[in-house]
Amino acid sequence: MELLRVVKRRSVLSEVVYVLLNIGLATAVLVAIWATGSPWLGLLIALLSKWRVIAVRPRYWFAHIEANTVDIIVSLGLVVLMYEAGLAETTQSLLVQILLASFYAVWLLLIKPKGNRRAIATQAGVAMLVGTMALVSVSFEWFSSLFVVGMWLIGYATARHVLASYSDDSLRFLSLTWGFVAAEIGWITYHWSIAYALPFGVGLKLPQVTLVLLGLSFVAERIYNSYHRHGKIRRNDILLPLLLVIGVFILMLFTPFNEAAIGAV
Repeated sequence: MELLRVVKRRSVLSEVVYVLLNIGLATAVLVAIWATGSPWLGLLIALLSKWRVIAVRPRYWFAHIEANTVDIIVSLGLVVLMYEAGLAETTQSLLVQILLASFYAVWLLLIKPKGNRRAIATQAGVAMLVGTMALVSVSFEWFSSLFVVGMWLIGYATARHVLASYSDDSLRFLSLTWGFVAAEIGWITYHWSIAYALPFGVGLKLPQVTLVLLGLSFVAERIYNSYHRHGKIRRNDILLPLLLVIGVFILMLFTPFNEAAIGAV
C-alpha cells in the first residue's frame, strides 16, 4: 500500500511538472519575442523544445521528424504570429501576443496529446490555419518557389497526420498528392492574395488561401472518412460539409474590397 501511495504521489508530481514546463515554454517564447523585438530567439526556443524528436538513433530521425511535423508547424507558426502581432507596439498588440502564448500552452497541454481520430483532424486543422497564416505573413518578399514549397509542406504534413490515423497503405502517395494540391493553390494565390483583418488581432490577418485550403481539406477528409467506413462515398456523409464550404466560398467571392480586405503581393 505504501508503494502505491508513492507511485501515485510521483504521478501527480510529474503531471504538475509537465504542466508547469509547458506553460513555462509558452511564457519563455513570449518573453523572448517581447524582450528582443525579433522572432529568432523564440523560434530557437521552440525548436530546442522538440529535442526528443531526435533523441533516438539517427536512422529514426526522419520518421520522427515526419511524425512531429504538425507540432513543429504549429509551434513555429505561433512564434511568427506572436512576432507579427507585436509589430504594432501597442497595449492591444501585447494582449494579442499573450492570447497567442496562452493558445500555445493549450495546444501543448490539451490539443496535441490527444490521439482519437477527431482530435487528430483538429490538430491538422490547427496546423493548417496557423501554418498558412504565418507563412503568408512573412513571405511577401520571398521567391514564389519558396512559398510554394512551404504550402506543399503544410499540405503534406497535415494530410499525413490525418491519414496515419486510418492506417492506410497509400498513406505516402495520398499525402504527397494533397501536398501538391496545396502547392498549386499556393502558386495561384501567391501573386494576388487577399487577407481579412481580424477584429481582435492587431497586425494579424486571415488570408483567403487559408480558408480555401481549410475548406477543401475538410471536404476531402469527410469524403475519405465516408469511403473508409462504407466502402463507398455516401451522399449524406458529405452533403452538409460540402454545402458549408460552398457557402463560405460564395461569401468570399462577394465580399467587397474594403479596408478589411487587403491585396498582397
